[in-house]
Formats: sequence, structure tokens, C-alpha cells
Amino acid sequence: MSATPPVAKRLDSRRVFHGDVFVDPYEWLRNKSDPEVIAHLQAENDYADRMTAHLEPLRQQIFDEIKARTKETDLSVPTRRGEWWYYVRTFEGKQYGVQCRCPVAQPSDWHPPLFDEHTEIPGEQVLLDENIEADGHDFFALGAASVSPDGNVLAYSVDVVGNERYTLRFKDLRTGHQYPDEIAGIGAGVTWATDNRTVYYTTLDAAWRPDTVWRYRLGSGEPAEQVYHERDERFWLAVGRTRSDAYVVIVSASAITSEVRYAKASDPRAPFTTVLPRRDGVEYFVEHAVIGGEDRFLILHNDGAVNFTLAEAPVSNPAEQRTLIPHRDDVRLDGVDAFAGHLVVSYRRAALPRIQLWPIGPDGGYGVAEELSFESELMSAGLGPNPSWNSPKLRIATGSFLTPTRIYDVDLVSGERTLLREQPVLGEYRPEDYTERRDWVRGTDGARIPVSIVYRSDIEFPSPAILYGYGAYEICEDPRFSISRLSLLDRGMVFVIAHVRGGGEMGRLWYEHGKLLKKKNTFSDFVAVATYLVESGLTRPQNLVAMGGSAGGLLVGAVANMVPDLFAGILAQVPFVDPLTTLLDPSLPLTITEWEEWGNPLSDSDVYWYVKSYSPYENVTAKKYPPILAMTSLHDTRVYYVEPAKWIAALRHHKTDGNPVLLKTQMAAGHGGISGRYERWKEIAFQYAWLLAAADREHYGGAQEDDFYGRAEG
Repeated sequence: MSATPPVAKRLDSRRVFHGDVFVDPYEWLRNKSDPEVIAHLQAENDYADRMTAHLEPLRQQIFDEIKARTKETDLSVPTRRGEWWYYVRTFEGKQYGVQCRCPVAQPSDWHPPLFDEHTEIPGEQVLLDENIEADGHDFFALGAASVSPDGNVLAYSVDVVGNERYTLRFKDLRTGHQYPDEIAGIGAGVTWATDNRTVYYTTLDAAWRPDTVWRYRLGSGEPAEQVYHERDERFWLAVGRTRSDAYVVIVSASAITSEVRYAKASDPRAPFTTVLPRRDGVEYFVEHAVIGGEDRFLILHNDGAVNFTLAEAPVSNPAEQRTLIPHRDDVRLDGVDAFAGHLVVSYRRAALPRIQLWPIGPDGGYGVAEELSFESELMSAGLGPNPSWNSPKLRIATGSFLTPTRIYDVDLVSGERTLLREQPVLGEYRPEDYTERRDWVRGTDGARIPVSIVYRSDIEFPSPAILYGYGAYEICEDPRFSISRLSLLDRGMVFVIAHVRGGGEMGRLWYEHGKLLKKKNTFSDFVAVATYLVESGLTRPQNLVAMGGSAGGLLVGAVANMVPDLFAGILAQVPFVDPLTTLLDPSLPLTITEWEEWGNPLSDSDVYWYVKSYSPYENVTAKKYPPILAMTSLHDTRVYYVEPAKWIAALRHHKTDGNPVLLKTQMAAGHGGISGRYERWKEIAFQYAWLLAAADREHYGGAQEDDFYGRAEG
């Protein structure tokens, strides 16, 4: 089989900024209402299908393995809210979950009933069957499913396009009937006031920025009331209710500044009060606690404390602060959660997330804080759902690359842990058959880069390897278990995460040293880790593939231009590969809010030239590139499909080798990819088969190896 790749026509479009003239031949692909654009994307899909047809048996094997290891008919650990236990059921053959609840048998019982998935549960009520909601739609995403505090009404939001604009609906849980009230075009979330009739939600502006908070009284027949509008286009809004149920809170935040407003949750007409006025460069977050009978705000902030500090203050005077946890250079405070008798502090140390319990004494003093410890060096831990202020238990989730997710209840007084569930892995999975480890690699400037490495213990080195990276927005790539990843490990693939700068694994400075005019540290860190993997004998360039998505797609795209000979293949998922074009256009979704992450090339020529120097699209040149697969979605509002479409067209035009570059566009999906668990498994199998073939051509190239890897585009 031979296949001829689509050739995008070249229509020169001139861009002139800061004395620089850039001629963009593929900007015409931005117009997705143009039938020629859709035809080109479909042609790319057909080409990708033909070029990977020989991998279909491998894809089917991987899909079957994921399915066989997954407990398809299952239910989650119940979480108590009020007088009900809430949980989600899944059923074999069904794409989506079913939201359910059952009554609490005894008011004093906080130990969740651990039903078998086949047990008939007394008093079970189906709140929402997502499969019914998704019926007839190519895409479905549930945004919110929030029950009123009295347990009588479900507010839920759905997106059936993939553009992250949701429709809000209401269901009477006493009768099962839908309310006629329906609100379209909102953000995903919804928050109840404690009057059980009023909800708060956000709407988005033309740039997909949540910019307005609304208050709506169910069944009143009155239009929604605007509560707050954020005029500064750098800021976005979020709304929620404190765990104590005392306040509704509106957070207005940019990448480097935040401001919080609060109002009594019991009074749906209450005005909102600002906790502390915004100051550029100062972030703060607020939790409500009752200390010694007094309402207090717990304020986590970075004013003079780069890794954040925790203070408390009276609700009546938030400026009157007392420091509870001082700043530390080696600890990044992430959050604080308040319960009736305890604080729970989340933080990071040595590139891993940790949790500390801190009792509140009856006199308002604090007891001795205790860190929760775990048996594995690479075990990560985080809070599970904990909606109840008076709960004597803390729900946490732990796991590692080899340990399936474990759900515990921790007694807030004794600290005793009760294992409620370990994620089931069907078949014969044995963690002892695998190895997980943490290495440290020196970057080009001496920075110590944490590296996570996972593999089967019986493989020989050098082996095929995947190097994954992200490195943006202070997002952390923490250890987590993956059933699908076993299909790679069992085929001798080593899975590696480079925790590069731009992420938050090593504290706030780790993030700040990988953004704005220091963004290239992200790329050099990734290259340093790839070089280490080769020089240490773990893998070879002909067996090493790179993978990254969104901002991580920018990372692997930039690296493809820098050191193409270091990789045997590159998988870029919804990749941000045309950043300069996006950042120069304030009318595009999220552009203005992104300037504090990447810089503003409109007003700053230094930023313009810096971004241009690493933009994957604008730095494609006439040289050899490894095989490349780009995955995107037509309705993605975060990274437009046009970015990878232009990038692939440029690669195909300029490169001097015969390695194929492929573009696969999901025509009914958004930034998170296709919906439905079986469809997602198929997409994972498609990507994994491609990665295996790129990293190990001898075993997975198949009968069409020459077409796929050598001659298709020569």
C-alpha cells in the first residue's frame, strides 16, 4: 500500500508586527465554516487511517486489554451529603455513568455502605442517567450535578457539542419531573444557596472567559439577576459555597492576581463583600472556619511569600491577620480545608503532594499537626469528596504509578485509616512485576529536574521508551495509576515523565522559571532528560518517542525543531503549536488571560521575538523530522484545531525525509477529546499503537512498515 498525503494549498497571508513581516501560507485553514477546510481535515483523517491501517490488529489488542482489565459494571464509594449516600454506577456496554443515591440508615453512621455492584440497594434512587442524556448526540459532557442542600432538587449542566458551553437544567428528586426552567450557554458549574431555591452560575464572554456571575431563583418566573461582572479581561470568575455552608464565594483571578468576594449563603439577596482588594501580583484564597466560636477566614496568600503562607483573620476584619504557617523555601502550600474540628492542609514537598491534619481545640487553639505518611516513595495523595462540615471522617485518595487508586476514610480524631476500596484491575496484574523510581537530572543551567520512570522489571535495556512532558500553568504531573498504560509496559515500553520547569512540582519558582521570557527552560529541561535516558543506557534515539498535550504539545513541537534526531516519533495531542498567532489576536478565546503566562507580544517586542524564536509552527525548516502524529478536535475552544492543521501542513511542505506526519481530527469533540469511555479507549489504543510502532519498528511496523516509516512522503 502507498498513500499520497493531502497537500494544503498555500495562500499567503501577511502579518506585520514590530517591524517583522511573517507570511503565513496556511492561515486560511482557520475558517471551519469553509467546506474546503472541512474537506481538507477529512482528507487528513483518511490519510491517517490509511497510513495506520496495518496497526489495526494491535489497536484491537490494546482496546481488548483495557476492556478486559476494567471492571465495567461497578459503583464508586458512596459519599455522604445530608441524609443520603451519593455514588456513581457504571454498567457493561454503557458509555457513561449513572448518578445515584440511597438513604443513610442511621444519622450517626459515617461509614459508607460498600455495596456489591450487583446488590439491590434499599431505597436507591437514580438521579441522572448520563446515557439517556447523551442519547442522540455525538458528544456528551456532564458539567455539574449538584443537589440542593435539602436534597430535593438536582441542578445539572450538559455540553453536547464540545465547546464547553453548557445548558443548565433542574430535576425534582421527589417526583422525578423536570422543571421547565432551562438556561443555555453557561459555564460548567452551579452553586446552590442554602434557601434551596437559588443557584449561582457563570456565563462566558465571546473569548470563552467566565466573566459574569448570575443568581437565579428556581420557579420564580423572574430572569436571572447579574451579581458581579468582571471587566478586566485578564481575570476569570468562579463561584462556590464554603464547606460550612455559611457563605457563597466568588473568586476573580488572573494567572498572578486574585480577589475574593463573599455573601451569606442563607440570604439569596445578600450583597457580596470583598475580602481583600486585589493587588497586582498577589494571589489569595479563602476558607471559612469557626475557631473558638468565632467566624474566621483562613487566608492562603503569597504576599511576600513566593511559596505561600497561611494566615487567619476575623471575617469582620480580614486585614487583621495572624500567621499560622510561615513561608518555607522547600514547601509549597497548595490549599487549606476547614472542618468543624480540624484543618486539612495540602502542600508539596520534594516534588510530591502531601496532606497534614491539624486539630482545632475547643478553646480556639490548635493541636499538633500530623502529616499522613505512605509506604511508597512515589505515592501521591489528595483529598476526595468531603462535602460535610461535621463529618468525623476525611476522605482521601492515594496511588502511585504501580499502586491502583486507594480510597481511605481517615478518622479526624484518632488518625486511623480505613481502606474503603482499591481500584480493581482485572486479570493477573501484580505490582511486584514492575518498577517505579525517581531519578534526578541536571539541566543545562544546573537545575535538578525530577524524573519519574516506570517499567516492567524483567525487561532489558536499552528499551523503547515514551518521554512525556507538560510544563505550564504550574500544573503538576503527579504519580497516578493507569490501566491503559499497562498495555505499553507489558510490551517492554518504559514510561517516563520529565517534571520540567513551568510545572509546579518543585514549588512556585519552578513554575516561574518556565514561563514568560524563561519559557525555553521547559524545552531545555525536556531535552536534558531525553539525553540522560540515552546516555544512561535506558533507551536509544531510535527507540525514544515524545508525547505531550496542549501546552505539552507546544513542548514536544518545539523540541521537534530543536533536536529531531533525538526522537523516533512525536505524538502531539491538541497541541498549542502556533502560539504567536494566537497571542497576537485578543479576539481569540483565552488570549488576553494567557498573556500573564506567555507574555503580550502585541505591546512588547521582546516577547514577540522570544515567542517567535520557539514557536513550533514558525520554526519548521528544511530538515529531517521523525514521524509525527498530531491529534486535535474541531470544537476545541482552548487550542483551535487550526494550529496543528497548519503545523502538519508546514512540516509536510518543508521536511526533507520520508517519515510521515499525520493529523487526526475528532469532528465532534472539544479540548478533552472524544466522549464516552469505550470511544476514549479506542482513541487511546490508536495513539498507543502508533507510539509502539514508532518506538519499536522491528516488532510493530508490520507488513506496511516501508510505507509507514520510509517512503510514504519521500
